Amino acid sequence: MRRLGRVLVILLAVTGFLTLAGIGLSGLVAYRLATGGTTSTPPDRGIVTLDLESRFRSAPDGDPMAALSGEHSYVLRQVIEAIDAAAADRRVVGLFATQGHASLGLADGQELRDAITRFRASGKPAVLFAETLGDGGVGTLDYYLASAFGQVWLQPSGDVGLTGIVAESPFVKGTLDLLGIKTQFFARHEYKSAIETFTQTSYSAAHRENLGRLLDSWTGQIVAGIAGGRKLPVERVQALIGKGPYLPSEALTAGLIDRVGYRDEAWTAVAGSGDGAAEEIDIADYISRLPSAHGTKVALISGLGAIHRGESSPGFDDDGGFGAATIAQAFRDAVEDDSVKAILFRIDSPGGSYTASDTIWHEVALARAAGKPVVVSMGNVAASGGYFVAMGADRVLAQPGTLTGSIGVFTGKAVLDEFWSKLGVSWDELHRGDNATMWSMNRPFPPEAKARIDAMLDAIYADFTGKAVAGRAIPADKIDQLARGRVWSGSDAREHGLVDGLGGWYEAVAAIREVAKLKPEDPVDLVAFPEPRKPWEVLAEAVAGGSVSERKALVRAVSVLDPLLAPLAALPTSRDGNGANLRMMPVSPAGAAR
Repeated sequence: MRRLGRVLVILLAVTGFLTLAGIGLSGLVAYRLATGGTTSTPPDRGIVTLDLESRFRSAPDGDPMAALSGEHSYVLRQVIEAIDAAAADRRVVGLFATQGHASLGLADGQELRDAITRFRASGKPAVLFAETLGDGGVGTLDYYLASAFGQVWLQPSGDVGLTGIVAESPFVKGTLDLLGIKTQFFARHEYKSAIETFTQTSYSAAHRENLGRLLDSWTGQIVAGIAGGRKLPVERVQALIGKGPYLPSEALTAGLIDRVGYRDEAWTAVAGSGDGAAEEIDIADYISRLPSAHGTKVALISGLGAIHRGESSPGFDDDGGFGAATIAQAFRDAVEDDSVKAILFRIDSPGGSYTASDTIWHEVALARAAGKPVVVSMGNVAASGGYFVAMGADRVLAQPGTLTGSIGVFTGKAVLDEFWSKLGVSWDELHRGDNATMWSMNRPFPPEAKARIDAMLDAIYADFTGKAVAGRAIPADKIDQLARGRVWSGSDAREHGLVDGLGGWYEAVAAIREVAKLKPEDPVDLVAFPEPRKPWEVLAEAVAGGSVSERKALVRAVSVLDPLLAPLAALPTSRDGNGANLRMMPVSPAGAAR
C-alpha cells in the first residue's frame, strides 16, 4: 500500500509538471503572438496606430496571455520610445490614435502629450479620432490629452466633457460615532490630511487650502496645454473649461475639434484610399520591430505601488507592491555590476512604511557613494515615502502634474470598546509590560503610550526633514514650511526646489547622460533590475499555489480554451494558507471569473 501511494504521488507530480509545461509552452507561444512576435515585413508607408483606451502599465507584468483573454495593454515607456522612433522613421508617415475615456493619470497623460508634440515637430500628421471625450460626463483629462494632436475628430454622437476638475473626499466620522467607534490618530503636521477621513466631517482649513492649490496648479497646466495644442488664447480656454459638456457642433465652433465624423472617415483622411493608402501598424507591433538597444548600460529600477517591507510579488494583476527588500537588492546588484554606469529609478508610489522607505533611501545613498549616479523619474504620484526614497538622488524629475511632497507622518488606531459594548461583546486580557496593550483597539491610548507615540512621530518627522535638507540642499526652516505633510504638484515642487526639473522618460534619459558624463547623442541601454519574471515563472507560481488573484487570473487567461477546461468549473472548494475560502467559479463566455 505504501509503495502504491508513492507511485500515485509520482504520477500526480509528473502529470502536474507536464500540465504546467504544456500551459507554459502554449502561454509562451501566445505571448509571442500577442506582443507582436512576427517576422512580417513592415510596410514602406505605414501609420502607427494607438488605442488610448487601453491599459497603460508602468512595467511589464509578466502576464503571457492577457491579450488572448481580451486585455489590450501597453507599457508606457515603450510607447514613448516607439512614438519618438516613429518620428524619425521614414517608413512611418503619421500617427493615428483612438480615444474615448483614457485611464491615464495626469502625469502619465503629460508624458504622452510631450511625445505626441515631439512627433508633430517632425512634420508628420498626428490625428485623433474620439467616439466621445466624456460620454456625457467628466472628460477634462481626456480632452487635455486629445488636444496634443494636430487634428481631432469627434463622432457625431459624442461630446467634449470639458467640465473642469473636482476633488471629492469621503468622511466617515459620523458613521463611526453612530457605531460607537472612536479614533485616535496623530500626525506631523497640519497638512498630513489622510487621517481626516476618520477624524473630521469635512475638510479642515489646511486640507482645503492644500487641495485648492493643487486644483489651481492642475487647472493652469490643463488650460496652458489646451491653449498651446489648439492654438487658442489662454483666456478663451479659461472661458471654455468648466462649461461643458459640449455638443459636436458647439465644440467645432469653439475650435476644440477639427472635424465631426466617424472613424473610417478620419482614417481615410490621414491614410488615403485605394492602392496608395498607407498601411496600419499597431504600436505594439511597431514596438516589437524596434532594434534592440545598444549603448551605455543603465539599470532601470521601478518602484510601483505602496512601499512595504519584504519582497515585491508582482503577478497577473501587477499588484505586488513596492517591496523594500526587492528594490534594495536591485540597487545592490546594479552597484556590483561593473557594466552599469548609472541608475534610473522610476517611482510611482503614494508612500507606505517609514522603515521600508528608509531602507531604500540608504541604498540610493550607497549607490551614489559607489560612483553610480541615480536619477529619479516620478510618475503620477511620488508622495510621502515615495518622495522619501527619491530625495537623495543626484537628479529628481517630475511631471508638472505629479503629486509629490507630503513630507510628514501619521499613526493611530480605532478604539472599539463602546462598539463591543453595543454588540454585547466583552473582552478580558492579561498583559506584562506597561505599554503591552497600547495598540489594542479595545482601549484608548493611555498617557504614557501617547507620550511614546509623540516621541516616535517627532523623531520620524525630524529624520524625514533632516534628510530632505541634506538631499535637496534647502535650509531647515524652509523645508519645514514646505513639509508639514503638504502635497505639491510637480510644477510647484520644482519652483520650491523639491525636484530638479520637469519631464518624464525622455528627460530622465537626458539627465542620465548628464550625470554619467555621456554625450547627448550617446545611446543608452535601459536594463531592468531585477530582471522581469518570465511568463512561465508567473504561471508556475500561480499553478503551484499563488495568490487568490493570480489563481483567478490564470482561469481568466486560459479561458480561450474553455471547451477543454470546462471541468475546472466543477473543482471543489479549497482553502489557502491563510484560511480564506477559494472556489474556482464558472467562467463566463468573455473569460472573466464572476
